[in-house]
Parts: sequence; structure tokens; C-alpha cells
Amino acid sequence: MTLTELRYIVTLAQCNHFGQAADRCNVTQPTLSIAVKKLEGELGVNIFERSKNNVQLTPIGQQIVDQSRRVLEEASAIKDIAKSGMNQLNTPLHVGAIFTIGPYLFPHFIPPLQKSTPNMPLVIEESYTSTLRKRLKSGEIDVILISLPFSEPDIVVQPLYDESFVLLIPKHHPLATKKEIEQADLDNENVLMMGEGHCFRDQVIEALPNINRHDSPQASIRTKAEGSSIETLCHMVASGLGITVLPESAAIGAKERNDALEIKPFAGISPSRTTALAWRNSFPRHKAVDALRNAILSSTLNGTTKS
Repeated sequence: MTLTELRYIVTLAQCNHFGQAADRCNVTQPTLSIAVKKLEGELGVNIFERSKNNVQLTPIGQQIVDQSRRVLEEASAIKDIAKSGMNQLNTPLHVGAIFTIGPYLFPHFIPPLQKSTPNMPLVIEESYTSTLRKRLKSGEIDVILISLPFSEPDIVVQPLYDESFVLLIPKHHPLATKKEIEQADLDNENVLMMGEGHCFRDQVIEALPNINRHDSPQASIRTKAEGSSIETLCHMVASGLGITVLPESAAIGAKERNDALEIKPFAGISPSRTTALAWRNSFPRHKAVDALRNAILSSTLNGTTKS
């Protein structure tokens, strides 16, 4: 039994698919399959129930995977302890971000971070909150950028900045004549949404509970498929297929790329979200976290995430 084999079964339990799990582990599918089978043989139990189109945990397999996660977390803590004896700003920092933050924040804080820590390689990735949560706990990622609320045992969460939601519409849309948007203005509009699984979708629905509740002859398209992206929504809005609610930084980026779009703020207290950093409380590279935080705050305070 090896840590690699334990990582394989934890990843396979997350993906429920041998090919996807192999890709995430950077190995071939046969390599992963053989390793899983070898571990099952060593333990004398079936960890997974396999069918032609599905892979799922057996009851005993669920217990084994749960324990494997704990073992991997403890192994990661050992690596963290070892890293604490190194120069904290000389080893790679692995940073993850949710899809609705990464593309609009990475380009702005990376240059000042590289300037302040020229010898610290940066590894970045984007994913769903649920995936980043698991990868952070297992030690595959050092720090993540997420939207609040977010809580997890043994994880430090630090709010960074607030960002308003705005309405993105075609330039010639009837709402383009309004200075500010009332929530009631959306009642008969086709508001394009992120797909299931994106926390931003849930935040918009919570902030605007009546969204898409009214029948409209224009509301013939709904983006409910998991995997929808902000870029897709922006292109659909530009094509006249609807309007959408976005974080301000994403909306400004979309308008800069396409002058056929308009941004409208909400009247009164605008709905918003809070972006936060999260890292394991055992992570010893506090100087690296401080450098990352300072680079992000300097870019947001200078308005570079919104320009």
C-alpha cells in the first residue's frame, strides 16, 4: 500500500470515472486501473463496484476512501513541516481559484507578485469550489481564492474584498436608457444564468430571488447546463439572446472586449459577493500567503481588476 495508490482511489472516488481520474493524476488509465486492482487485492476487498458506464464505491470502499483522505491530509502536513525549513519564497506556490474569480484576478495580481517574489514559481488552476476544497485539504493546492460563505475544519479563511454585481445588456436594449436598474426591471427579461454547480449562480438567485420567475416571450433560452461560463454568457448577451448578472470585474472585461455591451448598476444597495483566501492552518509558508494577499490587495485597491 502506497500514498500514490491511496491518492488514486481518492481521486477515482471523486471522479467516478477511470479516464478522468487518470488525467487528474497525470497517469494513463491502465496505470491507474492496475494500481487500484493491486490495492484491492492486497486488502482483499472490492473498493469499487464497476459497470460498463459507471464506477461507484462499495460500502467498505467508502470507509477505505474516507480513511485514505485522512492519511493523505496527514502526509501533506508532513510535507508542510518540511517546507517550513526551506526559504518560504523560493518554492512553488500552488494557487486555485473558482471559475468566476480566476480569469479576472490572475492577470492583475500575478505581475506584482512576481515582482515581489521573483524566485517563487506560481502554479495556478481554476475549478469549482467543491473541487478546490478537496484539493486544498489533501495538500494538492496551497491556497485557494473563493467566494464567501466558505467554512471547513482546520482551514483559515480570510476575506479580501467585496465586489458588486451589475447587469450586462446589449447596447440597444430598452434597459440601456436607465441609469440604475431596479430588481423589478428584470421581471420580464430573459436573464441568462451560470450552470448548476457554480456558486455564483446560487449567489445571484439568493440576491435576486424573483429572477426568471415570470413568463416572457423573450425568455426562450435558459442556460442550465453544467459547465456554462461567464464568457459564454457574455457572447450570448452580445448576440441579443438575453441579459445577465455578473461580478463587476467580469462585466468590465466583457465591455472592453465588445463595445456592443452596456453595464448597468443596481439601484440602492447593490447585491455583491466577498472574495476570500483560504489555506490549511498547518500550512507553514506564512510569508508566501502574505505576499499573495498583498499582491491581490494592491491590484484591487489600484482598481486594476476593474480596468
